[in-house]
Amino acid sequence: MEMAYRERWRAEIAALQRILSTFDLEEACKWGKPCYMVDGKNVVLIQGFKEYCTLLFFQGALLKDPKKLLVPLGQMHAGRVMKFTSAKEIAAKAATIKAYVREAIAAAKAGLKVETKRRELPLPAELEAKFRKDARFKRAFAALTPGRQRGYLFHFTGAKKSETRTARIEKAMPAIFEGRGFQERR
Repeated sequence: MEMAYRERWRAEIAALQRILSTFDLEEACKWGKPCYMVDGKNVVLIQGFKEYCTLLFFQGALLKDPKKLLVPLGQMHAGRVMKFTSAKEIAAKAATIKAYVREAIAAAKAGLKVETKRRELPLPAELEAKFRKDARFKRAFAALTPGRQRGYLFHFTGAKKSETRTARIEKAMPAIFEGRGFQERR
């Protein structure tokens, strides 16, 4: 997977990478993006979007954010991003970025995590019926990670009609038997 808008934000990505290289962080490519970790825990990720690039702090909700630079992105509970539109802006904020990264590293090393309350998603009646008919399928679904289960439940319950929910379940069965999540390719 290629990072979106990599070419557009080449200078900004390089500027962020230079700042992050001053820390004792492991760099890896995750989700097609440069990801920085400490002790195997994700700390920050560089992302490109159409209008800006970001530095995503995985546990950003824990950070003090004295400069009010962190904003939530999408449905993330813990993650917060710093948005940038130029390498010049990144250079001007380098000291601040470093302070936030130091705090994020300390939180990761301390094992701090944002406590999230996940609401339980109900099992659709069509899925319960399928489980009653096919114990092997029920075991395969139960063997999925909680995140993969939630992905499928969101997909299944997003359908208004019973026939559509049933069709979605049938179509998802091969991937569930393989242990893949809803959006995962082979």
